[in-house]
Amino acid sequence: IKSMRGSDADAALYWLAKMIHAGEDPRFIARRIVICAAEDVGLADPMALVLANAAFQAAEFIGWPEARIPLAEATIYIATAPKSNSTVMAIGAAMKDVESGRTLPVPEHLRDGHYKGAKRLGHGVGYQYAHDHPEHFVVQDYLGAEKRYYEPTEQGVEKKIKERLDNWRKLKREAGK
Repeated sequence: IKSMRGSDADAALYWLAKMIHAGEDPRFIARRIVICAAEDVGLADPMALVLANAAFQAAEFIGWPEARIPLAEATIYIATAPKSNSTVMAIGAAMKDVESGRTLPVPEHLRDGHYKGAKRLGHGVGYQYAHDHPEHFVVQDYLGAEKRYYEPTEQGVEKKIKERLDNWRKLKREAGK
């Protein structure tokens, strides 16, 4: 994992070969590759997780010795992919808030409004369906508090995510939400 995280495909392949030669279970190796794809590549290249999962399935399906090929493919892809751990940081921050007891009630307009008496309680009142708005986005409070967990990087695909998110956050600030 550390060599993939460090973007050294040659070192990653060597350690992969050493584990294969030692008789390591291909599922163990594949799980580690999946973890690295999610933890270290993340949203900088979302296809890394897809490829890692495909390698996991292929390795489990075909076994040794052919499993070395999809595992090597995933190893190289992940080692050479742009890296971002923003997802790890975001879920860690959100988990910390939840675990520390910072619980938030669901905003009234987001609560289920499809049962008798819901409107009387204010449930669902004022909810705006995002798909009814330009670019399928509407400024609306979805959390009930001012909090930012996800901070995208400028790496790979995440740069586009950052641009979109920055625009939406700007629109929310301008609307005072």
